Amino acid sequence: MCSRRQAGFSLLEAVVFIVVLGIGIAGMAVLYNQLTVASVDPLVRKQALAIANSLMEEIQLRPFTFCDPDDPLVYTETLPTGCSAAGSRESGVIGPEAGETRYVDPRFDNVSDYNGFSMASIVDANNNGVAGLAGYSASVTVANAGGDFPAGIPADAALLVTVTVTGPANVSVALQGYRLRYAPNAP
Repeated sequence: MCSRRQAGFSLLEAVVFIVVLGIGIAGMAVLYNQLTVASVDPLVRKQALAIANSLMEEIQLRPFTFCDPDDPLVYTETLPTGCSAAGSRESGVIGPEAGETRYVDPRFDNVSDYNGFSMASIVDANNNGVAGLAGYSASVTVANAGGDFPAGIPADAALLVTVTVTGPANVSVALQGYRLRYAPNAP
């Protein structure tokens, strides 16, 4: 008599195969979900970087002199002690002068005015909303940065500007830049 071996899978082998296949498919689904979520991230990060760069450029184009640009001595004064009382930056005060804003006259007119500035949603310089940027916000800090430079540069002659933009999905981009005082040259 000839006995033939039976070919095929046992019930136990089939169950183990189904479990392993199910775990593999679940793992692939999780990976696919993460890739889908992350595929939007570069666009959000690039937009946040563009917003931060634009705001940083706006700030760094403002003058940084011994006297406030509203002071009549802004073009000639070589020391902060010679500025008129309203235009002096001698005390190292960083922040906007009374009444100055980004949006209406009198507008921010020097780098330090932007310290503490923030936007809950992105708007242009005339306070008009920018389409498609409702999910983004921005904030600015300005601080003395003299310690970051060689000994020949006074502590109050350099400012560190930090612009932080937060976008959808908690994407955050921070740019830092320095601004050196250039008085008494024309602002």
